[in-house]
Amino acid sequence: MKLVLDPREMTDCFFAETRLLGIMAPIKDYQFCWQLNHKLGIDFRINNEIEIQLTKKKRNYFFAIYQYCEPYNSVEHYLYNNQFDGEYLLPEFRHLDFLWLLKGDDAETTQLDHLVHSIKQIRGVQLVTELNNEKIRNKEHLVF
Repeated sequence: MKLVLDPREMTDCFFAETRLLGIMAPIKDYQFCWQLNHKLGIDFRINNEIEIQLTKKKRNYFFAIYQYCEPYNSVEHYLYNNQFDGEYLLPEFRHLDFLWLLKGDDAETTQLDHLVHSIKQIRGVQLVTELNNEKIRNKEHLVF
């Protein structure tokens, strides 16, 4: 018997209990994370083990992911860099520089409005918007 991995089912499972923000902030990812950590009192750290690698046009592209786990609940935060060397992790959202994924049992109840407002206060941030998971064409690119 041969087992086949269903990417659609895996993607649906990955996105259960998540919220996704798109952020337009044309600054370096490490500078943006430093500002988030400093202003919001969180601790985003780069996680090279879950970096996304895409192969397009016979080239490899690497998209950094920063991670922060809230200490007193199950919410995990992932900040994806949406661009690498002219390619996009989510090409349908070329105007976005970063994608912020909230994942976990409490992600649905997280005060998203407060988070969005706090992110908008950071210098260099031009736009913060919630993205609807169903409308993302290439959401399998976000699965690690």
